[in-house]
Amino acid sequence: MKNLNVVIAEDEILILMGLKSNLESLGCIVIGEATNGKELIDIVLERKPDLIIADINLPILDGLEALEIINKNMDVPSLIVSGYDDEELIQRAIEIGVLGYLIKPIDESDLKAAIEIAISRFEEIKNLKIELEETKDALESRKIIEKAKGIVMERTQLKEDDAMKFLQKKSRNSNKKLVDVAKDIIEADKAFRLD
Repeated sequence: MKNLNVVIAEDEILILMGLKSNLESLGCIVIGEATNGKELIDIVLERKPDLIIADINLPILDGLEALEIINKNMDVPSLIVSGYDDEELIQRAIEIGVLGYLIKPIDESDLKAAIEIAISRFEEIKNLKIELEETKDALESRKIIEKAKGIVMERTQLKEDDAMKFLQKKSRNSNKKLVDVAKDIIEADKAFRLD
């Protein structure tokens, strides 16, 4: 949590100052303070914090609306602060992707726990997104390689294992990735097909 760059949004100055003080005593660096939703969006998009803590009831745009706009532009963990426990607001916060919901008054230990959980969950989500992308890429590559292998089998009358070895050898000899060799074979095959 040390040196965590945080942007906070609160329209009540005394609460804003208290929140800032608690964050600084936890070792966080408050890199921006907003008093309305529009200001929050501008500060976050400009300063790119590690965490956002926003009150729900902000003027111009409420905290949830502001976070929804921010989330469309960048991935950043966020906590929402409210003066009351409202099921509808909690549901909206979940749908937007908020990682914690704090009820005022917020003490330092609650804040610390919420930040640690939010940062941990955010890292897990980020890693899952990366894994998902890698899996999609691997699956797409596999489909391309299988198609190229089929073309090699059809054109050369090689068996499946030998066609795969042919592709792998071509990949090594040309110093290209297997999927790139497969794409070249598919493109060359298209050029020879009359249909």
